[in-house]
Amino acid sequence: MLDWVWAVRPGRRGALRAVALFPLLVGLMSCSSDEQDAPARKPAKQSEAATKSLSPLTGRALYVDPQSPAALQASRWRSQGRAGDAAAMARLAKRPTAEWLADEAEVTSRVRAATQKAARANRAALLVAYHVPGRDCGSYSAGGSGSAEGYRAWVRRFARGIGSRRAAVILEPDAIPQAVTESCLSAASKAERYALLADAVKTFAALPNVAVYLDAGNPGWVRPVGGLVGPLRRSGIEHADGFALNVSNFFRTGTVIEYGRALSRRLGGAHFVIDTSRNGNGPTLEDDPGGPKWCNPPGRAVGRSPSTNTGQREVDAYLWVKRPGASDGSCRAGAPPAGHWWPEYALQLVRNR
Repeated sequence: MLDWVWAVRPGRRGALRAVALFPLLVGLMSCSSDEQDAPARKPAKQSEAATKSLSPLTGRALYVDPQSPAALQASRWRSQGRAGDAAAMARLAKRPTAEWLADEAEVTSRVRAATQKAARANRAALLVAYHVPGRDCGSYSAGGSGSAEGYRAWVRRFARGIGSRRAAVILEPDAIPQAVTESCLSAASKAERYALLADAVKTFAALPNVAVYLDAGNPGWVRPVGGLVGPLRRSGIEHADGFALNVSNFFRTGTVIEYGRALSRRLGGAHFVIDTSRNGNGPTLEDDPGGPKWCNPPGRAVGRSPSTNTGQREVDAYLWVKRPGASDGSCRAGAPPAGHWWPEYALQLVRNR
């Protein structure tokens, strides 16, 4: 059964906001783990000059789930005598990865549980909201809310689960670049999508200790980057903490930084985060007989470890948004459906590093 808490969309192509507006989580080190489902008021924004050099994630440790698929797999292989494979998987299990929320099922309680576990460890949760209507244009990760009203309600239930706890939210991988480049959405559906994203950004940004990043795809999707500027603005980038790039994809970090900086300049200096979970060997440049280049390609490797100390002014964090080992879809021999754990592929990603 597909567990969408662990699920991911097939990595193909994402979004943005303006500069980091306030230092996330400052002063929250004293909060207890079971606080607070009712959000407090977010502190007044600092001046633009003061905040351009700040990241809302600076110095904040992200939560590592001790019961992640990689951790459980390491334990299973250890008990089966596969010591070398178990050790490789244990290395993977030490890295913080995102928790994906992608369906209606008990979203408030699931988000609350995730953020409470992180708070008890004095860490911030990394969450992905992935439920926009018309998700993935009906492809491997098809789904999403059945209506605009349903999506707005879902976002509010999601936000209620966070409350005053610390979290970073990656908002709707693929939603904006698909609206820009794909034919699956009518003009009215695109306008509705942008409005829904803008509403979601404002909802999450109103929480006192949340950084929200609009997904903006990857360097191989929307070119030139100017094609993303209008859609990101319509989607509320000015109220977000920035945009996310390379989610579920494979482009090398340097390539993504160059692309992100070009987009940042068009957006007045917006910051961004980069998914480095599977970009250690870069992308596969062409589709092959086994499947699309973005879907479980062979020969890939995990990238640099998650960190909020990037040494790059515009880059707030390197993150593992995609969970290494979660399938992109049933696109190759032996590949499980999108979001299902695939231990053999996870092991390849570690071994190829």
